[in-house]
Amino acid sequence: MNNALYHDDTTAHHHGLQHDLKTLTRQAATRRNALRWLAVGSMAPLSLLSGNSMADTASDTSTVLNWAQATYPQWFPASSAVAQSNANFIFRFYPTTDNYLGVSLQDSNLYAYGRETGYAFLNLGPLSHWVSMAAGGATSQTCSIIPQETAGPYPGDGSNSNQSGVANALTLSGIVRSDIRASIGGATGIAAGIPLRVELELVNTASSCATLSGYAIYLWHCTRDGLYSMYSNGVTAENYLRGVQETSASGVATFQSIFPGCYSGRMPHIHFEVYRNLASATRGANAIRTSQMAFPTAVCQQVYTTDGYSASVRNLSQISFATDNVFSDGVSLQTATVTGDNTSGYVAKLRVGVSG
Repeated sequence: MNNALYHDDTTAHHHGLQHDLKTLTRQAATRRNALRWLAVGSMAPLSLLSGNSMADTASDTSTVLNWAQATYPQWFPASSAVAQSNANFIFRFYPTTDNYLGVSLQDSNLYAYGRETGYAFLNLGPLSHWVSMAAGGATSQTCSIIPQETAGPYPGDGSNSNQSGVANALTLSGIVRSDIRASIGGATGIAAGIPLRVELELVNTASSCATLSGYAIYLWHCTRDGLYSMYSNGVTAENYLRGVQETSASGVATFQSIFPGCYSGRMPHIHFEVYRNLASATRGANAIRTSQMAFPTAVCQQVYTTDGYSASVRNLSQISFATDNVFSDGVSLQTATVTGDNTSGYVAKLRVGVSG
C-alpha cells in the first residue's frame, strides 16, 4: 500500500497521485474521522443495497476487494474476510490482520484503515482506477514518477569515500550481475540471509507507462545485521549486496539477494539508482533517478522471526513509516509487492516510473 544513528540523511520527497498512509498517520483529525466508517449507519448486508448505481458500485467494489485479497494476502487475507456495509461504506474487515478495505458511497474512492495504515484513514483514489487495475491483473498501482530520495552515506558509486579512499563498486570487474550475494574483485565474503529476488520494472511516465529496456539499475542494501559492505566496520573489505543490471525487453531488472535487516532509525529498505544505459551506470555518471524501495511491515515481521535477524526484531519495533526519516512523507509508490515465505524465500516487485 505499499516499517543508535540514522544511516540515511533526510531529503525532499515528492508525492505521487495517491494519498500516503504515513502522511495521514500524522493527522490526528483525519485519524479521528477514520472511525466514522465503522460507526455511522446501522450495519446491513450488501444484499439490502438498492438502485442500479448502488448495484454497480457494489459489484465493482467486490471485484476490487477480491483482487486486493489475491494480490496482497498479507494485509487482506480472503480466509478471514467479513463483508459489511453501512450508510457511508461498502467494505470488508479482516480480523486476523485488523485491517479494513472498502469504498466510500460519498466519493466512490477506495479507502484502507487498520494496523497496516497505522490506524489512519488512507484514501487510495478512485474506485474506477482500481477496477482497471483488477481487470488488467497489474501488480503495481501506478506509473507515477518514483520519488527522488537520498543515496545515503553508503552508496559505493564513487561519490564519497571510505577508510581506503574513494568507494566505487561500479568500476569493479563483475559488478554487472544478477546475483549480488557474494563479493567480487578478490573479496570472498558471502552475505547470509533469507533469499530475496528483487524485480524492478522500469516504465516511462512520459509515454503511457511504456517499458524502458536497455536502461541500467544499480542496487545496494545492508546485510541482515544492518551493515553496508565497503563502509561498515567488519565488512569494509567486502562489496556484496551491490550490483548492476540492464533492464530486459520487458523493462525489468532482476537481482538475487537476501532480505535486508532493520537497523536502528530506519525502516527496512533497498537503495537504487537508475541510468540510461550500462555505460553510464558503470561510470556512476548522470543517474536519472535515485530512490529507495520499502517492504510491507507484516512481511518484515515474518522474515525477522528467522535465525540471524534477532536485532531486526527489536529495531523494527522501535520504528514505523510515520517516524522514518525518508519514508515519513510518503511510501505508497515505493512499497514493493512481496510474495513468498521463510522457507523458499521471497520475491519483491516494484514498478519504477521515470520520465524517460
